[in-house]
Amino acid sequence: MSEMLKFCYLSLILMLLSCGAKEDKKNEIDQTAKEVKVQREIKTAEKTILFFGNSLTAGMGLEVEQAFPALIQNKLDSLSDGFSVINAGLSGETTASGKNRLSWVLNQKIDIFILELGANDGLRGIPLSETRSNLQEMIDAVRSHNPDVKILLAGMQIPPNMGQDYTNEFKMIFPELAEENKVSLIPFLLKDVAGIPELNQQDGIHPTAKGQQIVADNVWEIIEAIL
Repeated sequence: MSEMLKFCYLSLILMLLSCGAKEDKKNEIDQTAKEVKVQREIKTAEKTILFFGNSLTAGMGLEVEQAFPALIQNKLDSLSDGFSVINAGLSGETTASGKNRLSWVLNQKIDIFILELGANDGLRGIPLSETRSNLQEMIDAVRSHNPDVKILLAGMQIPPNMGQDYTNEFKMIFPELAEENKVSLIPFLLKDVAGIPELNQQDGIHPTAKGQQIVADNVWEIIEAIL
């Protein structure tokens, strides 16, 4: 009876040790799975889209949440794509001032860079060669900072106040630069918005909240294709 009792005790101890080992192994696997999940989330959260532009990007006259970069963020969130949008729009920005501000903006990791500048140059009649040169230098600077970054250039058009030749040449700057640099092009940022009174604020230049939604659709069409 004594030997049998010892055998039972030994079997019980071995069983408990076995269960404990299995539980430890299970906990180890669970912990590893959690760590992998966290690492994936961190990796995903590192994706950044930066909108670098003027008052059109900044959403002048509206709440920041109504500007098209924020609307793009909403679209990305609904798809759980893990992208974080940065609105680096500044009212009144020209290509020259944007070029001077760019280095500060590039002090962070950027996966997609949307360049929306030039409209204020055109409205002020700045020499087209200067606008083209500044845009080219910004594209070069972004690529130099991160060769793998995806660049989108927002096309712009202006009223014929400066003459038809200036207006036509200004319009062609954007598709020509996009082709030369092999970057994606938003053909016309304000497509289906420019010149439509009910979609623009009283100044006739800056979109209303409804207009910004259409601008967001114009931008999303191109971003979606490269994500």
